[in-house]
Amino acid sequence: MNVLANYAPIYPELIVASGGILLMLWGALRPDTDAEGELTGWLAVLVLVVAALVLAMRPLLPQVLFDRGVVIDGFGRFFKLMVLAGSAFALMLSFDYMRRAKAMHFELPVLVLFATVGMMMMVHAGDLISLYIGLELQSLALYVLAAIRRDDVRSSESGLKYFVLGALSSGMLLYGASLLYGFTGSTSFATIAAVAQGTQGAGNIGLIVGLVFLLVGLAFKVSAVPFHMWTPDVYEGAPTPITAFFAAAPKMAAMALLVRVLMTAFPGLTPQWQQIITFVSILSMVIGSLAAIGQTNIKRLMAYSSIGHVGFALVGLAAATPEGVQGVLIYMTIYLVMTLGTFACILAMRRDGGQVEDIAELGGVANTNLWLAFALAMLMFSLAGIPPLAGFWAKWHVFLAAVNAGLWPLAIIGVIASVIGAYYYLRIVKVMFFDEAKAPFLPIRGSTAMIMSASALFVLLYVVYPSPLVKSAAAAAASLR
Repeated sequence: MNVLANYAPIYPELIVASGGILLMLWGALRPDTDAEGELTGWLAVLVLVVAALVLAMRPLLPQVLFDRGVVIDGFGRFFKLMVLAGSAFALMLSFDYMRRAKAMHFELPVLVLFATVGMMMMVHAGDLISLYIGLELQSLALYVLAAIRRDDVRSSESGLKYFVLGALSSGMLLYGASLLYGFTGSTSFATIAAVAQGTQGAGNIGLIVGLVFLLVGLAFKVSAVPFHMWTPDVYEGAPTPITAFFAAAPKMAAMALLVRVLMTAFPGLTPQWQQIITFVSILSMVIGSLAAIGQTNIKRLMAYSSIGHVGFALVGLAAATPEGVQGVLIYMTIYLVMTLGTFACILAMRRDGGQVEDIAELGGVANTNLWLAFALAMLMFSLAGIPPLAGFWAKWHVFLAAVNAGLWPLAIIGVIASVIGAYYYLRIVKVMFFDEAKAPFLPIRGSTAMIMSASALFVLLYVVYPSPLVKSAAAAAASLR
């Protein structure tokens, strides 16, 4: 019992990992039918819910495990809950789509569970080894998920592109990690921080080069410019529910890892990495806003939207203050809700001929399905940052943190990028409400309708009672050491 008690802080990870293994055996021994695959999917959702309940009910006692390889704190707990929620809701979105495509195999929920275990490891990483193990466990599962429709050329192509570019980014990250180990003598973030804060830290070129390569690998995982090249093709080619998963949970985990690495392992090199993050943030905001203007495929547009929103979140990180970290947490939580809701709306764009992805096909949706038009409009307004919706307050927190840290030019560029980006969000609203009506979409049912409605109501009503999220984010940011 004492041995089990020692591992109590990682019970959620053990639950998800054990659930994935058991469901893999269950699926291998059962008939490979869509009904069995959907049952496996609901069991996987149950595993994620149980892990979230165990995590939420357990008292938070900050501690370290495995020789500081795993750091348990409020910051990790906050992001871990978001990862579990993102994985569960994205998995629920997949059932109807995969059943219609005759592709609801048991491997899909199992891979989602294994990817989630990797993400949970990432948010609690305390050294370079646990960082890499979590990152690769997540990535290997995501490569397969991108290509899970083996009979679809676009899906196979997206999986191959993701794998090749992901392997390149992993190589760069490993090279950076090896340099950091060579110049500090340790893989622990605490030891790296001590060396970086020493008298020779800022002048240690090897340390700085190692940090740059590490940031290249992490920037790829959050799809920040100029390491975003995989995102539009993978988002467009992967099955839509898998794209929703990519845009939700993995983005949360990668951002959490980026914040933890910079704030805990490199506080002594803050001026150096602050310049890099500021540069990457500006490029992501501007290119994400400009490149989306000419897109006609809504999934590809959401890929560039995701790139732009990563840039906005990085504004908070560039501030390098607890207030900035709080802004990142608030921003990523609201982004998670907006993204899942938007992809639920995209999954609702369906006619007898199949799934519709062309923005022009949304013409006159307000005349045939007013609730879908209203929900998607609220989400588009929120993504654009129009007050008083949740997306406006997300940007408010990161911009305010940047201004308070003296980075007002970065905040101004962010506001300009928001104005540019508003064009393509409002264009979708214009098409739905003012263009000539197309054939109506099929009725929306089940989890897709639930997630779409809940997300739209969240962004609309967030302003009424924002304090739970703001206070939770402040406490989580304060726990990051």
